[in-house]
Amino acid sequence: MARKFGEIAFTPEVQAAQTARGSRETYERYIANGPASDTLTPKLEEFIAQLDGFYLGTVSSNGYPYIQFRGGPAGFLKVLDEKTLGFADFSGNVQYITVGNLSGNNKAFLFLMDYRHRKRIKIWGRAEFVEDNPALIERLQVPGYAASVERAILLHVEATSENCPQHIPIRYSEQEVETIVAPLQARIAELEQRLSELNSDANSASGVRSME
Repeated sequence: MARKFGEIAFTPEVQAAQTARGSRETYERYIANGPASDTLTPKLEEFIAQLDGFYLGTVSSNGYPYIQFRGGPAGFLKVLDEKTLGFADFSGNVQYITVGNLSGNNKAFLFLMDYRHRKRIKIWGRAEFVEDNPALIERLQVPGYAASVERAILLHVEATSENCPQHIPIRYSEQEVETIVAPLQARIAELEQRLSELNSDANSASGVRSME
């Protein structure tokens, strides 16, 4: 169990709920003996590099959470160093709720999901948007992706946590399905070609017999 995760997620109210339901002692032991898990390890970086989307959570000034899906080509969420993630903020519906929320409260949360391998990662941190740094925006730009970049968003990592795969459904993206099906389609095409050749040979043989 990640220690920093427990320090952030296990508020007094959560601890009271755990105590009332009998799990507090177990979690106290896990947190006391667990690693900090407050940096982006090479293993996490590898996981992040293959994602084509994630969920970003911020907090509004009226106390409500705001969850938004962010999508793009695989790898558009980038590890800049062991404590910092960054991504290009593409043009959208111009509501600017995330930007507004971060202007008043920089606490943020990323929920990273890999449905194919039934794996999920939670990341807590402090986020900021950057609009006046062309070099940073260029670093986060996705070559060949037809989307306008309005700004960069950075997340300074405070805690990470990996969940168990229980109850996660297995799902495949369109690209993953195409990759899986491609060999089957190639085999079908090969068999169809072979069948066509056999039919052609059979028709030729039939024509020869008719002439005889």
